[in-house]
Amino acid sequence: MYRTLTLPALTTVLVALLVWRAAAAAGPRIELEHGAFKLTGLADVSEPPGGWQPVFYVSTGPENGPPMLGSYSIEAGALIFRPRFPLAAGVRYHAVYRPRAGAATEAWFDGPTPAAAPQTRVIQVYPSAAVWPANQLRFYIYFSAPMRRGGVWSHLHLLDDTGRVVPLAFLEIDQELWDRSNQRLTVLFDPGRIKRGVAPDRDLGPPIAEGRRYTIAVDRELLDANGRPLATRFRKQFRGGAPVRSAIDPNDWRISPPPANSVQPVAIDCPRPLDYALLEHAFTIRAASNPGAVAGIGAINREETRWRFTPARKWTAGDYELTIDPALEDLAGNRITRPFEVDLNQPATAPPTNNPARLQFRIGP
Repeated sequence: MYRTLTLPALTTVLVALLVWRAAAAAGPRIELEHGAFKLTGLADVSEPPGGWQPVFYVSTGPENGPPMLGSYSIEAGALIFRPRFPLAAGVRYHAVYRPRAGAATEAWFDGPTPAAAPQTRVIQVYPSAAVWPANQLRFYIYFSAPMRRGGVWSHLHLLDDTGRVVPLAFLEIDQELWDRSNQRLTVLFDPGRIKRGVAPDRDLGPPIAEGRRYTIAVDRELLDANGRPLATRFRKQFRGGAPVRSAIDPNDWRISPPPANSVQPVAIDCPRPLDYALLEHAFTIRAASNPGAVAGIGAINREETRWRFTPARKWTAGDYELTIDPALEDLAGNRITRPFEVDLNQPATAPPTNNPARLQFRIGP
């Protein structure tokens, strides 16, 4: 059964088609609407093989920073990116569209004004895994907006499976470990309770016991940079796992190269979770034919056991090298060739080194 369009309806369709063609002819354009980033003027809205993120992404801070998390959709001929978390006041956002052919389109946007900004909240805690080793060394708390320095230890707790505060779990130093933006707090467990045989370990034992359940609790009364309390309290639950006391061995990692002449990501899979903040800057990829680093964007997922790197330009066939910063650690502070805790009564399996580790891989034609 066919439906005949009336003249007004047909006129509406024709006008919409003309508007869409005019936008496509004008070229890609990025706009910010109601907290979502809108890309118009695309001649082709079919999703690329590697997904939309390598083509259209939004980041904060310096150029080529990690892309924000979010979702993509096609609406009325436009590509829409909706961030997973609300935009924050005082933050500058960099939106980039890099087509497979042609010039890139970039735009900068400011977050909401402080008067309209939502209350600050905890947006993530790393490790993101549900199991933390009993000798966990540190964790990170990420906030949606800058926080006020000072007073953290009164509002941050480790609770056991009975809801009681684990005493003296953290290294409560006066100089709180905030990043430059005051949006990431590094929290250290007391190293004296992690290393075996020292007084705090003998007297109190480790703060995390294998098999028991725990909660990282952040009180709502913790203040942001504007002196406001958090929007809500935060809770992150996890279970204590077996301690990890061996050095990182990159030979246990798996590299999955993409096909040549594509912008699909190369994936590095590790058998154990790695430190999120260190992993963000630990890897560099170089081609054997070019000593310079390959430009692109890295992303961390699978509970910090996978690093995916999407190049800014298509891969060329050939040999490549992954360089690993020797400062990279796992959740328990173990590094490459050097565990966090060393038994001086046992011979060392490998001398400590400050040289980067290297892994070779090839991208075929």
